[in-house]
Amino acid sequence: MKFTVSKRFAFEAAHSLPHLPVGHQCRNVHGHSYVVEVFCSGPLDARGFVVDFAEISAAVKPIVDRLDHQFLNDILPVHTTAENLGAWILEQIIPALPLVTRVDVHETARSCARVER
Repeated sequence: MKFTVSKRFAFEAAHSLPHLPVGHQCRNVHGHSYVVEVFCSGPLDARGFVVDFAEISAAVKPIVDRLDHQFLNDILPVHTTAENLGAWILEQIIPALPLVTRVDVHETARSCARVER
C-alpha cells in the first residue's frame, strides 16, 4: 500500500512580476496570504507513519520563516510565480524530507499551483 500525508503552512509575502506587460495587475508590487501544503507519500514505517508530522514541520518551518513578511523577488532566483515558488520550496525541503512528492501553493482562496516530483 501507498499512503500520503500532508501538512499546511501559511505566510504573508509580497512580490511583483516585472516581466509581465505594462497594465497587468501582477506586474505591480502586491502581496498574498500564502498557504503552502506539503505532501509526502510512501509505505508506512515501523511507527505506522509515512512520516511524522513533526518531521514535516521541522523541514518546512525554516523555509516558511525565511519567506514570511518578505519581498519574494529578493529571495527567489526566478520569476516569483506560484509555480516557481512551489518548485523552489520543493527543492529546498527534499534533502530533509526525501518522501516529499508534492507542494501546493495557494496565492488566494481560489488559485493554486501544484508542483509534483
